[in-house]
Formats: sequence, C-alpha cells, structure tokens
Amino acid sequence: MQTAPRRLKAKRLPLIQRPGEPAEEGWNALALPTNRQLVRRMRVIRRGVFIMLWTLISLLIQSAMIVLPGRGKVVFARIYWSTMCRLLGLGIRVIGPRVSREAAGGRPVVYVSNHSSWLDILVLGGRIDACFISKEDVAGWPLIGWIAKLGRTVYVRRQRSSTGRERDDMRERLAGGDNLILFPEGTSSDGSRVLPFRSAFLSIAELPVTADGKPPLVQPVSLVYDRLGYLPAGRASRPLFAWYGDMDIGSHFWRLAQHRGLRATILLHPPIDPANYRSRKELSQAVWNTVADGASALRQNRPIRPQPAAGTGEQATAPVFA
Repeated sequence: MQTAPRRLKAKRLPLIQRPGEPAEEGWNALALPTNRQLVRRMRVIRRGVFIMLWTLISLLIQSAMIVLPGRGKVVFARIYWSTMCRLLGLGIRVIGPRVSREAAGGRPVVYVSNHSSWLDILVLGGRIDACFISKEDVAGWPLIGWIAKLGRTVYVRRQRSSTGRERDDMRERLAGGDNLILFPEGTSSDGSRVLPFRSAFLSIAELPVTADGKPPLVQPVSLVYDRLGYLPAGRASRPLFAWYGDMDIGSHFWRLAQHRGLRATILLHPPIDPANYRSRKELSQAVWNTVADGASALRQNRPIRPQPAAGTGEQATAPVFA
C-alpha cells in the first residue's frame, strides 16, 4: 500500500529575540536589538570620520582664503558649515527672506537668534553670510578654537575693561562689509524656551557703521530643531538636540549622530531699524518677543510666517504662542 508523502513544514524564524532567550538556529540576526545598536554606532563613526577629514581639508583651504583678497573666505565658510550639516544628516529649512546689503541700503545686518546647541553654528553658518560673536573661552577649545578663528569669529570678554576694544572690533567688522550673528541669551537653553535677552549684548546695534552714521539693521531669527527620524520632534525628543549645562560635546555628538531624519528650521523675520526704538532695553524686548513667538510656533508645528517686531511706543508683551 502506497503511503502519502510527508508534508514538510517550513520552520518560521523569529524576527526578534527577547533578552535572555538563547538564539535559535537560523535566527534572523538583522533584527537583533544589539545589531541595531551596532548599526547606529557604525553610523556615528562614519559621520565622525568624514567630518574630521572635511574639517582638516577645510582648515587648509580657509587659511589660504583669509590671506587672499575678495569674498572667498565668506563664501567658503558657508560651504564648510553647510557640508558639515549634510555629513551629520541634518536637513535645513529656511522660511523668510534673506536681506542683502543692497536691499538694506548698504547697511550691514546683525542677526539675533535664540541659542540651544553647538549645532546652531552649523545651521546658521551654512545659510547666512555672517561671522559669529562668541565668548573668548571658545578660542582655547581644541580644534573648535581653530575652526572659529578661521571662521573669523569676533570674541568678547566679560570684563568691563575690554568693552571699548570689543566695540571697536565689531564696528570695524560691520563697516568693512561683514554681517554678524549674535546670541543675546548669553548661554544655551534646553530648546523648550527662549531665555531673556541681555540688552547689553545689543549695544552693537547702536554703533554707527555707515558713512552717514547709521547703525546696522537687526534681523530677528527663530531657530528650532523640529524633525527627528523624519517625524515632528516633541518635548521628549527635543533635549537630544540641546547642548547646555555641563554637557561635553563628545558625548552629545555620539548620542545625536546615531539618528537619521534630523531637521532644523530657520525663521527669518523682517529686519528692523534700531533707530525706531527709544532705548536699548526696548529694542531688546521687542526682538525677544519676535524670536520667542516664532520659536514657539515652530515647536508647536503651527502655520509659520515671519513676525514683524513691535515699533516704538508699542507695549512689549509676552509672545502669543509661548
């Protein structure tokens, strides 16, 4: 009597192995949680190596650009920061107009932005033709100090005795055709709010830098990191981007560079004339309102539009969305 052939059952391979369970024969190793960690670590190492190589090459190129005449040093600085963002996997969205020197009537522009991370340097430097204003401590940081120097960063001290020299340096930069980027919070935040602006930092807006004695224009900038893993970044994930307190840059880079689908949004508000404000304190409050309002709207994924700052005589209130 002929027997029916035995039906062979296909053995299903588990896709995920729970911690503590022994690995079965033929187990799908690509789904290992530890393997995902390995992929992330390899991503960090790959990005770190490319960033170091690009930085070393850029140091040589920018050293030559600074010696040569023309705007090559300004253009290449933007190329360097923009490429750094690409190597890190950080996309950038820009909302609002960039004000050219011609459109500003020959007046330079001081960009005033909120500050939550060292990433702000990469993001703003890659999209704005301007030099940064930084505390003098940065000049002594390994590698970063060299990068900042080649980026023609303007350093400021906290001692009152150096205030006059620093004002002269900034006036010379602005009169010479450079725009400047300022973080008037004085420190970085946790990314969930905009700290009060220190009005003393906006003394730069009172400097006569044109032939007829006009001060530079001030353009408020709201900067928010709003995408993580290609999805909107919420309150729980926002601290991943922030760099504040006693965090060190090495461990922060290691955590951040593991992820994909990162994005920052720059909201450029209409520039304002400092001459329209009665005091530096009033100007500082009006700029803070604009920056904080725009940053809050970006964090909440609301419809975005540049916000004009309040003019002279208008009451300075808290931002609408804060």
